[in-house]
Amino acid sequence: MAEKLFLEVVTPQKLVVSEEVEIVVAPGSEGEFGALKGHTTFLTSLKIGTLRYKDAKGKERYLFINGGFAEVLPDKVTILAESAERRRDIDVERAKRAKERAEKRLAEKSADMDLARAEVALKRAVHRLKIK
Repeated sequence: MAEKLFLEVVTPQKLVVSEEVEIVVAPGSEGEFGALKGHTTFLTSLKIGTLRYKDAKGKERYLFINGGFAEVLPDKVTILAESAERRRDIDVERAKRAKERAEKRLAEKSADMDLARAEVALKRAVHRLKIK
């Protein structure tokens, strides 16, 4: 049986996850990384994507992460995210509507449109739908 480490996922609004896990795989800004018990300490920024982990019973779990930071210690991983949603909490219809709006804005390419904002909105919606 694999040794456990503690995972906490925190947003400005709430504590999303606080439990022992076997492994954490997160979307680091320099690429996806995984952490097991005994991992070398490091700190990194996160990009929009999917955080995966195996809970203490070995079940694979998924969260949408909207950027933030990760602190990896030998016995704990702390994720400070701008926002995070468990797979079961993702509103698929809302994500589909957000994706459609972002695609429409990007297709229009009007002079007053914030291109970066539309691209990020599209990326968030796509990642939410991938998890579901």
